[in-house]
Order: sequence, then structure tokens, then C-alpha cells
Amino acid sequence: MANSATEAPISVLVTAIGGIGYGDQILKALRLAPAGRYHIVGGDARRECPQFNRVDQAVVLPRADAPDYIDAILAVCRRYRIRAVFPGCEPELKVFAANRARFAETGIFLPVNRPEMIAQCMDKAACMAALDAAGFAPPRYVEVTRPADLAGIDFFPVVVKPTRVSGGSVDCYIAQDAGELQALAAYLHLGEDARSFIVQEYVGTPSDEYTVGVLYDLDGNYINSIACRRDLGSLLNVRLKVPNRTGRADLGPTLVISSGVSHGEMGRFPEVVAQCRAVADVFKPQGPVNVQCRFVAGKVKVFEINPRFSGTTSLRAMVGYNEPDVLVRHHLLGETIAKDFAYRSATILRNLAEVELVPSQAKLWSEVAA
Repeated sequence: MANSATEAPISVLVTAIGGIGYGDQILKALRLAPAGRYHIVGGDARRECPQFNRVDQAVVLPRADAPDYIDAILAVCRRYRIRAVFPGCEPELKVFAANRARFAETGIFLPVNRPEMIAQCMDKAACMAALDAAGFAPPRYVEVTRPADLAGIDFFPVVVKPTRVSGGSVDCYIAQDAGELQALAAYLHLGEDARSFIVQEYVGTPSDEYTVGVLYDLDGNYINSIACRRDLGSLLNVRLKVPNRTGRADLGPTLVISSGVSHGEMGRFPEVVAQCRAVADVFKPQGPVNVQCRFVAGKVKVFEINPRFSGTTSLRAMVGYNEPDVLVRHHLLGETIAKDFAYRSATILRNLAEVELVPSQAKLWSEVAA
């Protein structure tokens, strides 16, 4: 085992560790692996990053849209002899996926899905169309690029959200009737810029919302699944909550859009997980996948798929389902990972924690490369 007392730790780079995104989650999960297994280099675009206090080496990186971003990453990898890189936000994920060959040439393990699969899942309309074609009947939806596209929408209430990329439920809203939908179109300046939105049927109740992880290795072989039945009882976990004025008792007294901060009951939930695995298989993943859904009348209703590590990655690791560690052990250490390996069930809740920033020893990537 490469993490034994006589062998050096595995050097890994985790990017975008700041804030409360999934880069932070990957960092926490790797810290939950056995002591001494990893030497963690943590990167972020901001020097004021509290997570820099929890890594072995901190590096200030350029933004993902910088022309020299991949060159900067590779320079850091050379300096610290990095064997695996974990991108920690969606803008970076797309750039890494597009440059998979450069990392393969250097022998660096990059646990990301195919660029085509990432693009399909990040386009919510294309994702829902694929599910529809595969017979999974997602909530009804219409892609909207101009006000005229709103005509004929009659399946209220609806969720209005950007078609492409809306991490943390940014710009997500609820409309309970045609009047509210028209008001949202005006508020979002629909048709005045290049953005498109998807208007999606609101289904189920907040108590039946799940985040489901389905893990595949980089050869596309299924490994395991886990679900979080989300607890949407606090402002930390809720993006938007409004009284239900539709008269539909099946939706509950309040309509809720969850935030990007998930917590709740972790477990197998066989009825939910089996359906989500079948959904994930449609996209032929090579890496981690997260299915966002509600469970309605015995059926999974998928409203989003994220082709990446999850905002619940550390919660999963806490119950023995450590996805980053599993992929490293399998692909770098050559371990055989048992399919559907055992893990615990538990309820895990989050709260806010205050962190005093201390002078950081973070280095600019250009200083590292010099």
C-alpha cells in the first residue's frame, strides 16, 4: 500500500478549495482518508482562503478563464510531484476535461468525465431531452430564449433557472401562475442577452428530495451508489421558500428550491438509488455523477444531473463512502474495489463555523514555477 509507514504520501492537488463548493468537499474527504496517505496541495484563486490552513501546501492559482490556467496547473504539478488533480468548481471542470490529454501525457491522474458528457449534463435542456428519449419521464420543461417561448406553458407551478450552469441554485425562481412567470421574464431580462432559461415543472415535496451519487471508475465500470435524503429545514439549505398558493395539496404547504448546501439522512435508499443508477447509465459516465431528484409516487423525477463530485462528498466520506480516495486507490494503487462496498447509514447536519484568517503561507503559482 502506497500509504504504508515506509512509503511516501501521495501528492494530490485540489483546486477551488475556497468557499463552500465541492473543492472544499474533496479536500475534507481526502483528510478523512487514513493518516499519511495524502500530501495535499490546495489551490484557490483568492489569497484570502480559510481552507489554506488545512492543506500541506497552499497555492494561489489563476482563474479558470485565464489563458495560462492549464500551464499554471501543470507547473504546480511539476513542482510538487503531483500524481492526481481534483478540480473543485464547474468552470475549472470544463477546462480540465477539455485538456485531459495533456494530463494523460504527463501521467497525472485526472478523475473527470468525458467533455461531451459534461457538456450534455451541464445543459439542462439537453440533459432532460436525453432522459426523455431514454424513457425516464423527467418533469415537463420548456427551454426559453425569448418571451414568446412562454406561450403555452400551463403546468404550474414551475421552476425557472438558467439552462447552462447554475451552481448553488443561482438565478433559480418559482412561478405559481402565468402572471408570475411573465414578471420573472421581465426581471431576468429574458431575450435581452445570450442567456437561455429552462422552465421546469415543480414536482413532489421538499421531504422527498434526494441527492444521489453514482460512482464509476475511469473505464466506465460501476462501483457504488449512495443517497442523501435532504433536510430542507434551515435557511442554510434553502435557496427559496414560498407559500403554496396553487391549491395543489400534493405539493405540500410550501414550495422550496434547495441551495447548494446539502445535508440530511445518508444511506442506500434502494428504491431511489436503483432508479438513479439506471438514469446515470444513460450518460455512460467515467467518474462521479450526482443525480438531483424528487421521489414522487414511487418514481424518481430527475430535475438535474451534475457530472462531478458532489457538495455532499465529505458527508459521504464520513459514513465510509469516500469517492476521491476510492478512485485514487483503484487507479493509482491498483486496488480492486468491491462493487457496492459497505458503508454506514447516518443523519449528518451542517452548521456555520467561524474561521479567523491567519497569515497564509500560500505561494503564487508563478513563484512556484520559477
